[in-house]
Amino acid sequence: MTSTTAQPVLFVVGAGPGLGMAVARAFGRRGHRVAIASRSADRHPAYLAELRALGIDAEAFVVDAARPGSLVDATAAVVERFGRIDVAYYGAGAPVDLAPITELTPEAATGALGTVAPVVEFATAVLPELRAHDGALVLVGGLSSVVPMPHLGALTLVAAAYRAYALNLHAALAPEGVYAGTLTVGGMIAGGDIAASVAASSPAQDYSAITLQPGDLAETVVALVTERSAPEAVVDVIS
Repeated sequence: MTSTTAQPVLFVVGAGPGLGMAVARAFGRRGHRVAIASRSADRHPAYLAELRALGIDAEAFVVDAARPGSLVDATAAVVERFGRIDVAYYGAGAPVDLAPITELTPEAATGALGTVAPVVEFATAVLPELRAHDGALVLVGGLSSVVPMPHLGALTLVAAAYRAYALNLHAALAPEGVYAGTLTVGGMIAGGDIAASVAASSPAQDYSAITLQPGDLAETVVALVTERSAPEAVVDVIS
């Protein structure tokens, strides 16, 4: 059933237990209806129960960012359900080989850069809605886009591409009243899947010094979207 209310809508791609859901809660508390999307459909009922318990009108959609067309289909489904999209957030992971940069092969580079295509597909899909509502698009990227981190290998190419794409979108869209920007994260996000995996592999290690709270990062995303004074925020507890 389509909703035609003027209440704004947030579309989160890459909804996970860390930053994705924190962003959903942050915008939901500010009156946004929320569409969450990820591959993990088994997690969606708990996510929706949490958001609805907070009084947030929310719906979940299954999306496989690696499958061409999936993000286009999901965007259409969100518009069908909610009637509009005002803020689009992309935080889906980009699984790539983490061999050191000196061992990077052309084949690995080609594969890694292929993971940038879903971001472009997403932006292209949501842009008509953002233009219609003076909306905003935020991408989340890694610190290696601004600080050399050669041990991350091909991931540095992906991070740099995300950042360059967001900054160039910002330059192109700002005159139209549409915001585009990027949150560059340097640290582990508490409660997220990566943090859980790292902690499980090294349970005796203390990672508190490089751990960021998702609620704080979500507030940074809100500030980017509402203030629109800068195309990028860098939060770094590593370098």
